[in-house]
Amino acid sequence: GIASVVAGHPLDTVKTRLQAGQGYGNTLKCVLTVYRNESLAGFFKGMSFPLASIGIYSSVVFGVFSNTQRFLSQLRHGDPAAAPSLSDMTLASIVAGVISVGIGTPVELVKIRLQMQTQPYTKANKLNSTVPGSPVYRGPIHCLRTILQKEGIAGVYRGNVAMLLRDVPGYCAYFIPYAMFCDWITPDGSISPNPFSIWVAGGVAGAVSWAVCTPMDVVKSRLQADGVYLNQYKGTLDCMLQSYQNEGLKVFCRGLMVNTVRGFPSSAAMFLGYELSLKAMKRCQTETNP
Repeated sequence: GIASVVAGHPLDTVKTRLQAGQGYGNTLKCVLTVYRNESLAGFFKGMSFPLASIGIYSSVVFGVFSNTQRFLSQLRHGDPAAAPSLSDMTLASIVAGVISVGIGTPVELVKIRLQMQTQPYTKANKLNSTVPGSPVYRGPIHCLRTILQKEGIAGVYRGNVAMLLRDVPGYCAYFIPYAMFCDWITPDGSISPNPFSIWVAGGVAGAVSWAVCTPMDVVKSRLQADGVYLNQYKGTLDCMLQSYQNEGLKVFCRGLMVNTVRGFPSSAAMFLGYELSLKAMKRCQTETNP
């Protein structure tokens, strides 16, 4: 999980600025603008909170997915280790997507609020924190505390409906392609895929998943970036309608290329870390309990 955050966060910042910011134009212009104004540090804004929580988040998502699969295999075939069907993987992906929103929404909210701050926070900024574009948060903890004080628990879960609509199809397009590509590129006779197969399958799955969920990712980013200075959107549907009326259908493809490119290395790192960790732990258990 940590590997995936480090690999993908710089492009995630670019994606967020493209989706929720103004005046960045295309991807290259956005990259150059961030670098000129904020140097390399600008690409890593808001990374500490996802980095600290990614272990829990990934454990829950992958744990829920694999345990749901095992439960369904036990229910259908009487054997939790039986190969899951496509419908079992789909249902397990949906359950994982729904559960992930409970943990992921506050993390995404804090990350996006910090990514959208283009200037460093100083004590002088506190007096002008209502001016659009001025920095409001000192860091992730201050950001979370401020949102809780001003908006309560509902504010922490701003954009949860959009995130649910993003993550449910997103995880279906994440786990299913991964399993299919792993099966396809694993040589006949092999018990499990080799690390390279895992890396490629994970990368492809990440690219496919982010391509599928980019439209709702745009809506989620805009909703979560909203509310710092004023409330432009009343909810998910209102955000979709306003975005469409102002910018047309193309608005829902903002950040598509960045998402797809970022999805490959971050998901490849995630799946490779997951599979290798499982193998290492199973090996340790076998050696401890012969």
